[in-house]
Order: sequence, then C-alpha cells, then structure tokens
Amino acid sequence: MTLGRCGAAVDTGSPCRPCRPQSGPHHVGAPRESRFDVPSSPRRRLTAGAALIAALAGGLVCAPAAHGAPGSPAAHGTPGSPAAVRSAAPAPDMDGVSAALRAAVAEGAPGAMARFTGPQGVRSRTAGVRDRVSGAAMDVRARFRVGSVSKTFTAVVLLQLVDEGRLSLDAPVGRYLPGLLPDERITVRHLLTHRSGLPDYTEAMFRRTVPGFEAVRDRVFAPRELVDLALKEPRTEPGAAYRYANTNFVVAGMLVEQATGEPVARAYERRIIGPLRLRATSYVHPGTRIEGLHARGYLHPDEAGAPLVDSTEQTVSWAQAAGAVISSPADLNTFLTALMRGRLLSPRMLDAMTTVARRTPRAPASTGSACAATT
Repeated sequence: MTLGRCGAAVDTGSPCRPCRPQSGPHHVGAPRESRFDVPSSPRRRLTAGAALIAALAGGLVCAPAAHGAPGSPAAHGTPGSPAAVRSAAPAPDMDGVSAALRAAVAEGAPGAMARFTGPQGVRSRTAGVRDRVSGAAMDVRARFRVGSVSKTFTAVVLLQLVDEGRLSLDAPVGRYLPGLLPDERITVRHLLTHRSGLPDYTEAMFRRTVPGFEAVRDRVFAPRELVDLALKEPRTEPGAAYRYANTNFVVAGMLVEQATGEPVARAYERRIIGPLRLRATSYVHPGTRIEGLHARGYLHPDEAGAPLVDSTEQTVSWAQAAGAVISSPADLNTFLTALMRGRLLSPRMLDAMTTVARRTPRAPASTGSACAATT
C-alpha cells in the first residue's frame, strides 16, 4: 500500500510486530511517500481493534478494526493557507473507500471505518461490527487503540523539546540518560529514524502471538525493563541501516520524561491533546479500559482457523510511548492536520520530520518513521 504525500500512519492496538514499514523511504516523523506492507503469513498476522490509515493529503482517516498487533500549538507556527489547502485537496473516492472497508471485513476484520475531512465537509463510511459479541455496528465516532501511531505523538513532543533547546537531535542519548544504552554513539536522531541498531524486544515477546500477549496483558513494565529486554538480543551498528524497533520509542518516551520532568502522559496532554481539544484522545497507561464508545480489539492466533482473542482490556505497558495512545478518527484528523499545517512544530522541525535523508555510501536512503506506523 502506498500512501501519499502529507503523512501516513498504519497501525493498531495490539502487539506491534506485523503491521510495520517493510520498505521505501522513511523520515524522522511523518512519511511523505512511503510504502507499507502487512505480512500475509498466518503466523505473523495479528488482529487488533483498529488499524489506522491516516492520509492527510486528502484528510482521510481510515480505521479497519482488525489487522495488526497488540505548549500552545500556535507557538510553533501558523496554519497553512486554507485556500491553498482547498485547491490542493483531491476529491475523495468514497466508493473506493467503501470497497476497501468491505474488503477488509471480507479478509477477516470484524469491522472497519473511514472518515474524510475536506472542503466539502466530513464524510464517513463503515463496514462490519465494532463488537463481535454484541454485534454493535462499527461507528466512526468510536475510540480505539491507535498502536504505533502513538509514535507520532511522541515524536512531536520530542521535536518540540529540540526546538526549545532542551534536547539536541545529534546529541548522544547517553548525555540525557547516562548508562541506559551500551553504545554512546546512539543519538536522539537515530531513535526517531529507527537507525539506532537497537533490537526490538517485541520480536521475542510475541514470537507466539496469543501466549505472548496473555503473558503481558496485565503486566506493568518500567521503561528500563523493556530496554533491558531488547539489549538481550543482538545489536547492529548505529546509523548503518534502518531497523524498525519499538525500543527506539520507549527510549524516546524516557527522553521526554527526563527533559520535561513529567510523565509522558502529561506531556501529551499539555502539548497536544489539550491545545488541540482532542476530547477522545488519551494515554491511560497502565489503565486497561477504553472509556466511552469504542471498537473492541482482537488478536488473530497463529494457528489457522483458531478463534479471534479479545485483546481490548490490556495495560499496553509493553508498548508505552511506542504504542499506548487511544484516539478516534476525528481526533486523528485534527492532530495530523495541525501537525502538517505547522501548528505543532516549527518549520525546521517539520522539515526534519518529513524530509527523506539522502543516500550515503554507508547507508540506504530510508531513515525511519515515527508517524508511520507501524506496529
């Protein structure tokens, strides 16, 4: 699946292994023209409450509910010209969207939904159900676990801190978190671009999907514990190659907390959720419930033909700043629109987030993605 120019996110609300970027260019924050593929192997396919595709170029938030695994904004710039945005926005192919949602359900998703915000107003489409037990129809107002789209929230806060001089993209992580990582060459930029060489602890954690998930469903981890789990696996050279790892954004969350002196939940609230009035967005870790109207999440077991497993109630402590945000299509429309129109980041930081790094003799062109998601 190739998503277009203004930023994209693909994600879910259960373990973050399968639904992640497999190839193509990537950026510090929001991919501009990236390719995302979901592996089709039954062993690697997980099912979650809501997979999210946010294609801001057209203002579309699409949330298939079943594939994947478990400061003032004005201070950073002014919105782009509404006239320019209107003239550039393509007309949505809502028939095509409906067909895609139906196809997702035909492939085994309990339900799917999409919301488009554009010059013509808001349009939405749904298919299937948001709760397999009650049979309640999918509802575009429903909240869901957005999985690795959480990384975009984390990246925005961290880049704001860079703008404020509290962090530096090219400083070693060890300057701010002494002794956490075994290699002093790993920089903040390496984390955001998935080029740190750190392994992904979820590889081993969810090697067997359902048993792995049930082992951590109610567990509460300290961030350091997750980093230590990752460091048991082989590392690669910092900066040498793109290697997606939830570990990078667990460490990014630790940097946010160290630089701000407050929990990452408070940083999200003060810098993004509150200023943008994202009333359906929250970070409740280690709470397990999704309040209000929501889509339930489901895991697809490794065994062919095995029934789906409800994964809705969980701490998501295994993901934290890499994947524990709850939101809705409307809130994600608002968030990504504000981000790409310059309301959350300075032009310099937004450029860093959306510019593909040039190819070098030592490294390919891809540099990772915080928005891309990925679980």
